Amino acid sequence: MFLNTIQPSVGSFHVKRRVGRGIGSGLGKTCGRGHKGQKSRAGGFHKVGFEGGQMPLQRRLPKRGFKPISSLKTAVITLSDLNKVSGKEVDILTLKQNGLLNSGVNSVKVVATGSIAKALTVHSDIKVTKGAQAAIAAVGGVVELS
Repeated sequence: MFLNTIQPSVGSFHVKRRVGRGIGSGLGKTCGRGHKGQKSRAGGFHKVGFEGGQMPLQRRLPKRGFKPISSLKTAVITLSDLNKVSGKEVDILTLKQNGLLNSGVNSVKVVATGSIAKALTVHSDIKVTKGAQAAIAAVGGVVELS
């Protein structure tokens, strides 16, 4: 490699826009700045969001809400999904191992959709609706309450 052969990679170098070079360039006379006003003049720019002294949008809108990154991601599991669980114990870890939950889920709720055929013990880290709790109890299962 020689110093006189070094070039920037293709597409990384943009040709500088030459303004004020005549009507044929498309950027002659006013140089793409339009006529009059603060933005047409040299040094006539202002901060982002400035609306000419009017109360800017980011200050007009109310401050509300905050959603932390670590917010709970809740999954819904049906009674028929619980039939696919191998073993008698059901908690979040066993549901993930059986492929019923994604890795990002950290809260689960069992709803009374479908039917359950085997007796299971549902641990207290899983929320259960009243209908689902009755269906689990009907087949001899246990729902631990926290």
